[in-house]
Amino acid sequence: MTEPAKGPASYFPSIEKKYGRPIGEWQELIRGSDLAKHMELVNWLKSEHGMGHGHANALVAHTLKEG
Repeated sequence: MTEPAKGPASYFPSIEKKYGRPIGEWQELIRGSDLAKHMELVNWLKSEHGMGHGHANALVAHTLKEG
């Protein structure tokens, strides 16, 4: 049996459902951005893509952690 996702990844199914893009696509957008700081990226996702704070924060945290 698969372990349930923990941490930021636990938000991924609802992010994909609510915003209509796969997580990999969101991560490409984050990595392709000229922004580098965590909160700059969070605020960009919120303002440019209409994402809620929790979802944006989870995506940015997970993406930056991956490197």
